[in-house]
Amino acid sequence: MSEDLEPKRAKGAGVKLAYETIRDEILSLVLRPGALLDEMTLADRFGMSRSPVREALIRLAGDDLVVTLANRSTVVAPIDIQSFPKYVEALDIAQRMNTRLAAELRSDGDLVTMAKRQKAFVAAVKTGNYLAMSEANKAFHMAIAQAGQNPYLAAFYDRLLNQGRRMLHLHFEFLEKNDEAVLLTDEHDEMLDAIRKKDVARADMLAHAHTRQFQDNFIEFMRHNYLRDAPIHLPVPAA
Repeated sequence: MSEDLEPKRAKGAGVKLAYETIRDEILSLVLRPGALLDEMTLADRFGMSRSPVREALIRLAGDDLVVTLANRSTVVAPIDIQSFPKYVEALDIAQRMNTRLAAELRSDGDLVTMAKRQKAFVAAVKTGNYLAMSEANKAFHMAIAQAGQNPYLAAFYDRLLNQGRRMLHLHFEFLEKNDEAVLLTDEHDEMLDAIRKKDVARADMLAHAHTRQFQDNFIEFMRHNYLRDAPIHLPVPAA
């Protein structure tokens, strides 16, 4: 579309629209891992020039959601299960440290914020909308990180949570389909209770169990559902 013919939008609105729409479709797996993202096709879809689409794709690359290939094509980033154990290892450390600090340093105001975020997560679970659930889940955990008062650990945690949102989407799907599984609302309530009581050891234990539950359910789901549908690489089992 010509720049002159492009509908008038507030400055940056086109980039925001393209970025948020593509991001949500990637996170909800509407756009599958490995899917081609053609600038011209996207520009026609959104009724805008290629420039804001290109800028949106650059932002998505910064979020590790898209990658540019050697031929300069842009595709949705694969979910590489080969690196999943390392990812979970980092997530476990970040989750435990931020939750421990929150239990030690939280204020009454922090407790109010965390309770509100948990209430929002429970409401999102009732809708069955996985994207809304993952957003509310991240908001809850980042409220914990903010209560821990370490911006470096919080920023590290934030990036890990963003990188794991597609995997969390699959995790939610597993929990919904598995009659023996339970959603994360009870685990969040227990973590919040430990933080409220300033029980650092229990907060640490619950944060670790929270990570392990995500890890085990995600791997189990992938083994049964997605190996043939997407470019996902399982690690070689240990001998």
